[in-house]
Amino acid sequence: MSSIYEEGALIAAAAGARERAYAPYSRFPVGAALLTASGRVYTGVNIENASYGLTVCAERVALWKAVSEGEREFVALAVVGGDRAFTFPCGACLQVLAEFGPDLEIITGRPQGQILKERLKNLLPQAFGLRSRRPWR
Repeated sequence: MSSIYEEGALIAAAAGARERAYAPYSRFPVGAALLTASGRVYTGVNIENASYGLTVCAERVALWKAVSEGEREFVALAVVGGDRAFTFPCGACLQVLAEFGPDLEIITGRPQGQILKERLKNLLPQAFGLRSRRPWR
């Protein structure tokens, strides 16, 4: 990302989305905001289910919304979870995101204003992939 303002705006979008999370079981709401190469931002929230394996993460919700609208290139993903610690995407989310490129910038923030950033390829250096099966590349 090119400026602190953009990072802050993306974190703010994720924090705003977090307010709409459905997390009655864990009581750990998460919001995500995905910035596309076209400049659009798609948000997502975690949605829990009594059958816990059917729960979906905020990061994948944001990605699925973007992909369903035709987006395929992504610049950054902001994630906001709990107040006490930084929240990074889980391994399943990292694997799904890796399908669209290892250079995605992952930004996580806390309400106090602190921000941490890391490239997806550093969080999941050995992501599984079938390069020949990616028709959009």
